[in-house]
Amino acid sequence: MAGDPGARQRDSERRAAVGFLAPAATLIAVFFVLPIVAALLLSLTDFDIYGIAAPRTARLVGLRNYATLLQTPLFWTALGNTLYYVAVGGPLSVAVSLGAALLVDAPLTRWKATFRAIYFAPVVTTLVAVAVIWKYLYDPRFGLLDYALRAVGLPAIDWLGNRHWAMPALILMTVWKNFGYNMLIFIAGLQAIPEDLYDAARVDGASAIQRFRHVTLPQLGPTFLFVGLTTMIGYTQLFAEPYVMTQGGPLHATYSIIEYLYEEGFRWWRLGYAAAIAFVLFPLILGATLLQSRLQARARARAA
Repeated sequence: MAGDPGARQRDSERRAAVGFLAPAATLIAVFFVLPIVAALLLSLTDFDIYGIAAPRTARLVGLRNYATLLQTPLFWTALGNTLYYVAVGGPLSVAVSLGAALLVDAPLTRWKATFRAIYFAPVVTTLVAVAVIWKYLYDPRFGLLDYALRAVGLPAIDWLGNRHWAMPALILMTVWKNFGYNMLIFIAGLQAIPEDLYDAARVDGASAIQRFRHVTLPQLGPTFLFVGLTTMIGYTQLFAEPYVMTQGGPLHATYSIIEYLYEEGFRWWRLGYAAAIAFVLFPLILGATLLQSRLQARARARAA
């Protein structure tokens, strides 16, 4: 009814909600949705450096860029390196973050705020600066790591020049750089666990390991899901570390999808082909996200 005060109030609240959401929705549409749509359309063309000067020269090629991409050995090398980086570095980063959170949040730990600040410091440090410093640490002649190996009688390792050690070296540096952020999230998750659950487990005679397995881990399920997804998505965007430290070498052992995209788009100016590379990442990230969500749901159902 037109004269219903309740209806008028709901209409007023609806208009207020639309008014508050409109600025943010407009920014998302302009700076997120429209660029994605434009990039998708670009991936269906042969747009290159000549198209920048004369956009009308670009031709619609359909799925030819994607077909060419799947037939390029360098793409599969970059994809394999990226998946290796995600599969090894992601779980390792989550495990180190959880371990650091347990140590910092332990009842016997003193100066907790100081340790949190120290462990979080690498996160806010510029990635390029960190990569340059670690490049010197990995130097086979003057690096601190090889100096320590020689001091204990072990042979030095060419960390960034050996195709078998280059990717593990990058993973080690990335874990050190990023674990502090997830550590804070895990600390928040640990502090949200009711102490009554631990008291009940102690009364039942559960050991520290049993309390961790049957109380801490199940209660951290949502935290694990968030940390795992954000870490996995972040690790698929591997670029700055190999670009600064190895330039994708040796023998393309650290060559990543994003580095391949960068070179095709901004070195060779094959922008349509580079856009196709970007959209290949989307189903990979989506599939990994859905898989991780399903595994997490199964784990929660099993714990319940």
